[in-house]
Amino acid sequence: MQSRFFRHIIAIFIILLGVILVLENLDIVTWSIVDWWHYIYPSFFILLGVKWTFKAFKGFNGFGTPVFLIIFGTLLLLDQFNYITFSFWDIYKLWPLILIFIGFSFLGIRPRSKFKFIYDSNGREPSFAQDKRPSKVIIGDYNYSTTNWKVEPINIWNAVGDHTMDFTKAFIPDENTPITIHGLAGDINIILPDHIDFSIRATVHAGEIVLMEQTSQGINRVLTYETPGYEETTRKLTFNLKLNAGSIRVDRI
Repeated sequence: MQSRFFRHIIAIFIILLGVILVLENLDIVTWSIVDWWHYIYPSFFILLGVKWTFKAFKGFNGFGTPVFLIIFGTLLLLDQFNYITFSFWDIYKLWPLILIFIGFSFLGIRPRSKFKFIYDSNGREPSFAQDKRPSKVIIGDYNYSTTNWKVEPINIWNAVGDHTMDFTKAFIPDENTPITIHGLAGDINIILPDHIDFSIRATVHAGEIVLMEQTSQGINRVLTYETPGYEETTRKLTFNLKLNAGSIRVDRI
């Protein structure tokens, strides 16, 4: 339900943006994204924080990161309305929040979160715990192209970043390995060997999907593919790929 609510907010924003751009092209209104950017990105932090707060109540993540994002975004907006003076680079001034979170932890309220601000796996072997909850990253790239990297179950949510996975160089175990990658914006590029069976469901709310011979562009695009031997074999990969904005490309060689 919450996912549907925030999807509607994003849809309304895109519609309003389109209407404003049309009116601007007709010289009916004067509008510049530069003028509105300082209102848009703080609102993004607040909406993201509110969404994760709902998830925290359901036990999917802690309260620490959502509360921080809501406070940070609110302060940035208050600065734009000239109530206070606070810029993006004043983020360091919020370090006392750590003390507040520690205090709540002593009271038995633990704002725990498996959240990471920046992560770059370039040149490293992936190591993911088999946890149903996704590992969360705000900004970061994942690049798995080293020789003989070990494939393990992956469940990750990434706000902004690119994912490159070359399974032709990987050690793939004799089992069904689930690969789940969800994100707000970025690119997902996957290369699969011809001898491995797999199933893929790829979803992009705004962007492009290239799935072997299939191509789909636009709004709310979904493509699925399953190799003929997927159901019978024991050694296989199961992909669930989803981006709000960006591109997903899967090739087989």
